[in-house]
Amino acid sequence: MLVIRADLVEQMVAHARRDHPDEACGILAGPDDGSDRPERFVPMENAERSPTFYRFDSMEQLKVYKEMDTNDEIPVVVYHSHTATEPYPSRTDISLAQEPFAHYVLVGTRDPEQHELRSYRIVDGEVTEEEVQVVENYMFAHTGTDDVPDHAGS
Repeated sequence: MLVIRADLVEQMVAHARRDHPDEACGILAGPDDGSDRPERFVPMENAERSPTFYRFDSMEQLKVYKEMDTNDEIPVVVYHSHTATEPYPSRTDISLAQEPFAHYVLVGTRDPEQHELRSYRIVDGEVTEEEVQVVENYMFAHTGTDDVPDHAGS
């Protein structure tokens, strides 16, 4: 499951709308601490400038990855938009997926009134859709563990 802050979703959608009809792309970086928590929005240039295909600019990608390394961050989310089709990974998307621990988020922008957002794990060519939980902040988001101490017996 991808747990993601609403402000990050809003930034991805705004980027997708801004670049429409071309596909938008970018990364949500997060701490390299196992938390699987996206924190920082990093919009990137679609080097293809295409409505049907995206590719990170290699120089920009190198700069972004060096910056993440300096900040002890990893790409928690790799996102791009689909401007005319359902937000499901294409064969090209699957073949280019190089981050086995990342969430691959697709933002559908074919409807000008509303967006569609889906998240996938893509590992060795296998695509698995996952639930997306949008939260205001991570403090009280469900993480699968009980973060609140049990004081019932005190």
